[in-house]
Amino acid sequence: MIVRLTGTLIEIEQDAVVVEREGVAREVLVPGFALVELAAYRGQVVTLHTTEFFEGNHNSGHMVPRLLGFLHSEDRAFFAKFVSVKGIGPKKALKALSEPVRRIADWIESGDAKSLSRLPGIGARASELIIASLKGKLEGFAMRSDGADSQPANLSTVQRDALEILVAWGDSRNEAEQLIQRAAQLHPDLDSADEWVRKAYRIKSGVEV
Repeated sequence: MIVRLTGTLIEIEQDAVVVEREGVAREVLVPGFALVELAAYRGQVVTLHTTEFFEGNHNSGHMVPRLLGFLHSEDRAFFAKFVSVKGIGPKKALKALSEPVRRIADWIESGDAKSLSRLPGIGARASELIIASLKGKLEGFAMRSDGADSQPANLSTVQRDALEILVAWGDSRNEAEQLIQRAAQLHPDLDSADEWVRKAYRIKSGVEV
C-alpha cells in the first residue's frame, strides 16, 4: 500500500489533486477541507500521507483502486477512525470531511450531533451513530472541547502564517503550535512569519529553551 506520495502538485479538481513525479501523474482524492490549503501549493512539491481503497462491484470483479491523500498524518489517522463507523465508507467519509478534522473531533467528543449532521452526507441518524462509536476515542484529535475553531485563538496573523510554514515543512500541527507558543514566550516582539519560523527551529534544535 502507498502510504506517502511526494511530487509536484499540478492540478486541483473538485475532490482530488494530481501529483506528478518523474513523468508519472497520479490522481489523489482529498477531503474538501484540505482543498483550500492545497491550493497554496499548486506548482510546488508536496508530500501527501496516503491510503488506498477499491471502488466498484465485488460480485462483478470490476474494482478500481483509489488513492486518498492528506497533508497531515494526523488527518489520515482520524480518517481511519472515521471510516470504522458502520455505514461510513471511504467515499462518504471524504465527502463528509468538509470541515477541519479537529473541529469534527470536537463535535464528536462534545456530543454535538446537530453540528455533525450538517456535514455533507451525514444526517441526524448517522451523526448519532458516529458519536456513539467514537466519543471518548478522539481526545488526541480534538483541539478544544468547547467546539471553537481548531486554530489557537491567541495566535496573531503572522504567527498563524509561521505555523502553516512549519507544518508544510514537515512538523506535526501540535508540535508546530507548541514551538510558536514557546517562541512567543521568549520573543513576543517578532514581526514577520520568517522570524517566527527561525525562532521556532532554534527552540526545536535546543539552541534556545
